[in-house]
Parts: sequence; C-alpha cells; structure tokens
Amino acid sequence: MNTAAQITDLHVVQNLPLPAPTFILSEIKRSDEAASFVAQSRETIRAILAGADERMLVIVGPCSIHDTTAGLDYAEKFRKLAAEVEDKFYLVMRVYFEKPRTTVGWKGLIMDPELDGTDNIPRGLLVAREFLRKIIDLGIPTATELLDPITPQYIADLICWSAIGARTSESQTHRQMASGLSMPIGFKNTVSGDLKAAINAIGAATKPQTFLGVSEQGVASAVSTSGNPDCHVILRGGEEGPNHDEESVRSSLTQMADSGLPPVVMIDASHANCGKDHEKMPAVFEEIVRQRATGTKGIVGSMLESNLVAGNQKFPQPIEDLTYGQSITDKCIDWKTTESLLRAAAQAL
Repeated sequence: MNTAAQITDLHVVQNLPLPAPTFILSEIKRSDEAASFVAQSRETIRAILAGADERMLVIVGPCSIHDTTAGLDYAEKFRKLAAEVEDKFYLVMRVYFEKPRTTVGWKGLIMDPELDGTDNIPRGLLVAREFLRKIIDLGIPTATELLDPITPQYIADLICWSAIGARTSESQTHRQMASGLSMPIGFKNTVSGDLKAAINAIGAATKPQTFLGVSEQGVASAVSTSGNPDCHVILRGGEEGPNHDEESVRSSLTQMADSGLPPVVMIDASHANCGKDHEKMPAVFEEIVRQRATGTKGIVGSMLESNLVAGNQKFPQPIEDLTYGQSITDKCIDWKTTESLLRAAAQAL
C-alpha cells in the first residue's frame, strides 16, 4: 500500500494550459498597416523622450477597460481631440487590461473578462487583443501596464508604450521583462514614493538579461535580451504626498542626471499626486503644464485617468446595474473635463 504523503498541488484547484501565443495571434491577426502604425507611434514616443520632438506626451484614458463598447465610444472622441491638439501634444490612449491589487479585487479584463469571477483567461486574451487591434485600426496609439510576464507574447505587438507600475518597479521579474520589450517603457516610483527604485529599474532594463519566459509556441523557455534603451521615470507621488511640485521635479531630474540617465520625467496627474481625488486631477495637470511652459523641458510627458463619466462605481455588482462609461477601478475625470483641460493646456503651451 502506497502511504506517501501528497506534497504537491495541495492548494491548486485546477491547472489549465493556455492557448499558445501563436494561436491567439493567428485568430486575431495584425495587418501590415497596423504594424507600420505601431512602429511609427513608438518612434514618435522615442523622439519625444529624446527631445527631438518638442511636443508633450500625454497618456490619457480609462483607469481600466472593463466594457469594450464604452471603450470604443471613448476612443472615437479621443481620436478627434488628439487631432485637434496634435501640434502641442502626442496623445496615447490608456488601454489597461491588468490591474495590480493591494489585497483582492477585480484583476482586469484579461484575468476576468466576464466580470463574474470565472477567470476565463483564454477568452480574456482574445478580447484584449481584439480591442487593441480596433484601437490601432482607428489610428490611436496604445498604452498599457504589463503586469504578468507571460502577457506580452499575446498582445505586445499592438502596444505603443507601456508602464511598469509602482508595485512592480522593484521586481526583478518585471525589470527583466522590460529589457526585452520592443516599446518605450515608463517605470513608476514606488508606492512609498521612492524614486531610486525606478532609477535602478532602468539600469537593469537597459542591460542584457536572461530569464524564464514562454515561447511563441507556449513552451517554457529561457529568454535572452539585448536590453531596452527606451526607458524613463514616471513620478506618481507616494505615501508622504505628491511629487509633481517644482522642488520634487527638480530633485528628480538631478537624481537622474547623477545616475547617468537622461534628465527627463513623465508625471502622473492621478494616483498619489492628486490624492486619488479625480476632482483635484485637473489642477495637478495644469501645474505640470505650467512648469513645462515656464522652462522645465525635462518634463516630457504626463498621465491622466479619464473616462466618459466622472468618478468610479462600486464593483462587484450585477453587470446590468453598472453605469455605462464609468470606471470600476480608480476614479477618473469625465470626457468634458478631459477635452477642456487638454484644449486649455495646448493654448498654454
């Protein structure tokens, strides 16, 4: 009689293989025109980061995409506004599918596309890729946070800019992943407000790395990279308060120069810089633009969380009860505010 104790998978309920990235990519193909647009958008962003393009980069859009129909409605409005202010701003739409949670909560459209806790990840990958393709086909550059190191194999070819979040800037796994990504990457300062971690992250991500990953065929693999030269810092405030004020920005630019990095920053007008109060976000953005307009050229970009409807709503709740176009994660400014804010800022610049 075999009496050996079970010592593996004690807490695993199921372990379902995912479809290989090549399958998802073949199901939702990228056109040659889409590939050209992504490449051109990435080059524009690189030029802004390097100072060769004097426009300001603004990453703006919903905190997270949970309703793709509302997301497309937002994108249509976004496209018109982007064309209107293109002389001063290069607008890139937030298309965020993965949400890091401090404890528990909805983890994003890839993880739970049905919004019901069933965690149908294969469907989530298809939905996310299909939505990205539609946004790119509208001629809108895309931005997202990459949280799971497997995800890029499924969607990265349709992403123009990406972020490594405040909770993962210190993670070796995410620094290694960033070293192999093909788009410009922003590293946020940590939740505590520490900038050094983001600077160290750039130091790691710009160097060659070898790490565990997954191949296009879905097989566990050893991935070797050449390093990603297009990395920058994002100031998002911290536990001790905001860091978008002149003194904090000046100190950040000095720290970057002292570390041998280009002294440029993007500043997030949301999160801790507005105390997670969307009503304060416009004033923060206006201050960021004011500093740039009065000579702080090291501010190359900003971020705004914006949706069709202001604020956020409780979740989980029945899907039929959700307010159309309102965030189920962080609070956002509404579209009317977004329009007026960016129009006024374009005039100020």
